[in-house]
Amino acid sequence: MLIAPFRSLALFGLGLTLSCSVCLLGSSAQAKSPDRDPTLEGEILLRLRSTSALQQILATYPLAPISQFGSRPIYRLAVTGPNSVEDTIDALVLELDVLAAEEHSITQSPETRRNAAWAIGSESEYVQQWAPQAVRLEAAHELSTGAAVRVAVLDTGTDGAHPALFGRLIPGWDFVDDDGDTSEVGSEEDPGFGHGTHVSGLVALVAPQAQIMPVRVLDAAGMGNLWVLAEALMYAVDPDNNPFTDDGVQVINLSLGTINRSDVLRTVVGLVTCAVVDAALEAPNPGLDPDIDITDPGYDEDRDRCSNSRGAVVIAAAGNDGSKKSRQYPAAAGVYGMLTVGASNSLHAVADFSNYGSWVDIVAPGEGITSLIPGAGYGVWSGTSMAAPFAAGTAALLIARDPNASPRDITRTLERSSAEICDRKLRQLDAAAALGDAAALVPECP
Repeated sequence: MLIAPFRSLALFGLGLTLSCSVCLLGSSAQAKSPDRDPTLEGEILLRLRSTSALQQILATYPLAPISQFGSRPIYRLAVTGPNSVEDTIDALVLELDVLAAEEHSITQSPETRRNAAWAIGSESEYVQQWAPQAVRLEAAHELSTGAAVRVAVLDTGTDGAHPALFGRLIPGWDFVDDDGDTSEVGSEEDPGFGHGTHVSGLVALVAPQAQIMPVRVLDAAGMGNLWVLAEALMYAVDPDNNPFTDDGVQVINLSLGTINRSDVLRTVVGLVTCAVVDAALEAPNPGLDPDIDITDPGYDEDRDRCSNSRGAVVIAAAGNDGSKKSRQYPAAAGVYGMLTVGASNSLHAVADFSNYGSWVDIVAPGEGITSLIPGAGYGVWSGTSMAAPFAAGTAALLIARDPNASPRDITRTLERSSAEICDRKLRQLDAAAALGDAAALVPECP
């Protein structure tokens, strides 16, 4: 049985038609209906009650292991028999030891899904645009600038040579090419090119003293897959795979997702925010001693990590379908410690393209937003991808003021301090109010 190690290209072995870590849409991906994202052909993701249950599953079903999610009972498997992926999943979900079985979904940025590209902008527009005033950023910076807080941007990579990011970046990882170079790859002809740099520039604008960790999970076309995203989420909170070292981030920005519901992704987000393990932290764990052998079968890496840190706040873009019913995941997963962000416009209303509804927590500026693009340039982009980093940066401002706040504390503060907007579908991020500034933001409605 082959189980590939964490962050290893070996997970693309077994003779499958997977030629790269994000597996672009092609012969290895299976198209879905317009209300579903494509999936990787012949693959399933499986979450079991325990690792010991895997052997019986493999003895019963024609499945080949590709990778395991650390030491957790979460697996990426290839369907090797004559049955379809759908039929195999239908059978697996009836097994008592199977907590979730699902197709392996493609992930992408909302702007890639809607084919929305950036336009040329300028440095002056970056500094003087409408968005900072809308969230009272100047007043917020009098209270906090995000010093020493680490924010991961899981995206297409980041142009580390951009002058506006000088001294702002810390090492991350490229899960597309499996190396330490997290630079953007491609050109302006590619629909995803510049997305990660644009998002990173907004985090830097909101939290100018925060440290940004670029983690490349999308290719130049803005496409990735769920397994890579899951591994990258865990990498961001524990880069060296040692829960006793303080090298992980406190905030993760996800300006991406899938419109396919995923229990596996929901579980991983809960592990990252420590929502999944909070209730179990009082129980004995063989890993609570820093000298423990972390290869011990009884070792629980997540409980140790969450006992030594509070977990990371996850900020997730709501998607650009302009819909109340259409949902993007993990944004719609409803995990404690995760905040779902829609987009607002300069008229103090929800942007027409933004998803909305009770599952969206707040909105933030996302229409006509100027930020960085590769090659020392500036571009104007619209989308919930642009709204998310305003909230992620504000989360960094809060954590700098209160490093002991849990992810759930941070998301609650961002929600409860949010301001009214004109159409009242949702409330908008108010960075100054989140930090305790009592002056409420009152929109001037047409």
